[in-house]
Amino acid sequence: MGCYDCCIRCVGAVPYPSLVATLLCYAGMALFCGCGHEALSQTEVLVETYFARNIQDYVVMASFIKYFQYVIYGLASFFFLYGILLLAEGFYTTSAVKQTFGEFRSTQCGRCLSLTFIIVTYILAFIWLAVFAFAAIPVFFLFNMEQTCHNINILAETTPSINQHGWICMDARQFGLLPWNAMPGKSCGMTLASICKTSEFYVTYDLYIAAFAGAGVTLLALFLYLIATTYNYAVLRFLGRKGIR
Repeated sequence: MGCYDCCIRCVGAVPYPSLVATLLCYAGMALFCGCGHEALSQTEVLVETYFARNIQDYVVMASFIKYFQYVIYGLASFFFLYGILLLAEGFYTTSAVKQTFGEFRSTQCGRCLSLTFIIVTYILAFIWLAVFAFAAIPVFFLFNMEQTCHNINILAETTPSINQHGWICMDARQFGLLPWNAMPGKSCGMTLASICKTSEFYVTYDLYIAAFAGAGVTLLALFLYLIATTYNYAVLRFLGRKGIR
């Protein structure tokens, strides 16, 4: 009975919202960082092979991809440490701790720390909302490219003349991947349709979708962190007003 009572107390002391948010954050960041890193490498190969002939046309994009991959390493490390800190803060402020250990002492430093986590998490949530929107751009581009290829294949089956579908193009310059003076900068007709049949295209498309989903999961985790940290701070304020310090 004593062992059972101990297990119940330990389970009751777990801050489940913070724990769920931490697991979601780690899963989302693993998807976003892992798939995003590989998708950027595949994008460079696609643009270099099919949309640009001169290396000077995509040197800026290659540099951006290189630096952004380093940013991904930093993001993974930061969110790993920040998730641990928020989970520890959840253990510290959960009301179950009071039930487990008896007297619960809420210090001014503890309340200030909780308020700091709320502010930082709010800022991170707004920043990550922009990252989530930015991650949708390559998905939108590749989705349009796939739909364009589908239209070309339909025209190729119904009309024998190449002039009927040779004017249908995808221009990488319109999406900022290449400068406007890049040649050819676009792919048209059956050449574009053949690109959509390559394994590189489908792998890149799937990787960007996974990275986009990972960014969404991470954003959800940040919102859960906001709820948990706000509740934890309210608990500390309540205990402070009750004179439990």
